[in-house]
Amino acid sequence: MSLPLVAIVGRPNVGKSTLFNRLVGGRRAIAEKTPGVTRDRLYGKVTWLDSEFLVIDTGGIIVPEKEVENQVRKQALLAMQEASLILFVVDGRQGITPLDEEIAGILRRQEKPVILVVNKMEKEEHQVGEFYRFGLADPFPVSAAHGFNTGDLLDNIITFLPEPAPSVTEGEGPMRIAVAGRPNVGKSSLVNFLLGEERVIVSDEPGTTRDAVDTLLKRDGKDYILVDTAGIRKKSKVRENIEYYSVMRSLRAIENADIVLLLLDAGEGVIEQDQRIAGYVRDNGKALIILLHKWDRQKALRRQDGGKESSARVRELLKFVSYAPVLPTSIYEPWLLKRLFPLIEAVYEQYNRRITTPHLNRFLEDATAVNPLPTHRGKKGRIYYCTQPTAKPPTFVFFVNDSSLIHFSYMRYLENRLREAFALEHTPVKLMLKTRRRKGEG
Repeated sequence: MSLPLVAIVGRPNVGKSTLFNRLVGGRRAIAEKTPGVTRDRLYGKVTWLDSEFLVIDTGGIIVPEKEVENQVRKQALLAMQEASLILFVVDGRQGITPLDEEIAGILRRQEKPVILVVNKMEKEEHQVGEFYRFGLADPFPVSAAHGFNTGDLLDNIITFLPEPAPSVTEGEGPMRIAVAGRPNVGKSSLVNFLLGEERVIVSDEPGTTRDAVDTLLKRDGKDYILVDTAGIRKKSKVRENIEYYSVMRSLRAIENADIVLLLLDAGEGVIEQDQRIAGYVRDNGKALIILLHKWDRQKALRRQDGGKESSARVRELLKFVSYAPVLPTSIYEPWLLKRLFPLIEAVYEQYNRRITTPHLNRFLEDATAVNPLPTHRGKKGRIYYCTQPTAKPPTFVFFVNDSSLIHFSYMRYLENRLREAFALEHTPVKLMLKTRRRKGEG
C-alpha cells in the first residue's frame, strides 16, 4: 500500500466503474446500468509511463434513505480520506444534478486535489461549460466506455501524485488472506473485527458485499492483506449479471490468495456449497483454514463435548481437504479469535516450506524400504530420486522409470509419509511423477 492512492467518487450510474476498468486495463469492477451496484471499495494498480498508483473504485455517494446507502456514502468518504487525488466523475449527458452539487461541496472541504471528470462525452455537441459552477478547476471530458481522452487523463493524474513511499514489506510482500464462504455467514463482520474499524459494509441483507475488497492489516509488526469476498452461491442461483461477476471475482480472490479462511455457519454445519468452495480452494492449491463461525450461538453443542463432535463432522464432510484445521470462532467471544493468527502463521510456514533434495532422498530411501513398490504386470516401478521445485504449496517431483507403474495408492502412501516426516499436516501438497529412463532400461 506504499503506492499513491487515487479515489474515484461520484453519484451512482455516472460511469465510475467503467472508468476504473479503463484505467486498470481490465474488467476488475462491476459495471452495470443499475444504480448503486458498486458498494465497497475496490483497489487496482495502474502503470502509466514510469509511474504506478493504486486506484479505488468506490460505491456511489447516495442520499442515505436506507442504512446500506448510508454506509455506502461512508465508504466513499473513507476512500477520499485515504487518497492522494480524487477523480470526481459526473455525467456529461445528463448535466448537473442536486446530488452532484452536494458532492462537489463535500470535495471542496476535503483539501485534496480533485480532477473533475466529465464522462460520457462521446459526441462533440456535449458541452462541459456548466460544470465550471463547481469551482473545482477545469472540467476534463472523457468517454470511459470508448477510451476517449483517457490517456490524457492519465497524463494529468500523474502530475498530482507524490513520490511513492518506501515499501513496508520487502521480498514477496504481505501474506494474502481471502475470507470466503456463502452469503451471510459473517465474513464482513469478521474482517471488520480483525481490522478494528468499519472497512467493509455489514448488513443482515445477504449478498451485501459484491466485490472482493483488499485491506492492509498490521498486526504484531507484520503486514497482511485481508480480502473480503462476495458470498459465493451456486451458479444455478446466480440470476443477475451483478451477482455473476461477484462470484467470478470471489473465485479470482481465492486464486490470488495464500491462505483462505472458509467460514461456515456453526449452526448449519457443512452444506453442498461449502464443499464446492473448499474444492475450489483445493484445486487451486491454496492453504485452507475452516472457521466454524457464530460459535457463540451454539450453546447446546458446546455443552456436549466442547465442539469436538462438530469439528469431527466438518472434517468428515470435507475429508478431501483433511489437512485444513478447523477452528470455532465468534466476534462476540474474542478469546476464540486469539488462536486465529498463530494458526495462520503456522499454516503459512508449512505452505511456504522448502525441503532440500538430500533430505527428500533420505526420506525416499526409508519410505521405499518400509513399503517397497509392488510389481505391476510383471514390471517393477522404480523411483530414482525426488526434488521440490516450488513451494506455496510444497510441490514434489518424483523421477521414475515409468509413471504408469506407480499406482495412485502408492502416491497416497508417499504423501502421508511426507506429511509425517516433514510436519506438513496443515498444508496442501502436490506430488508429480516424471519419467526418466536410465541407460540399459527398456
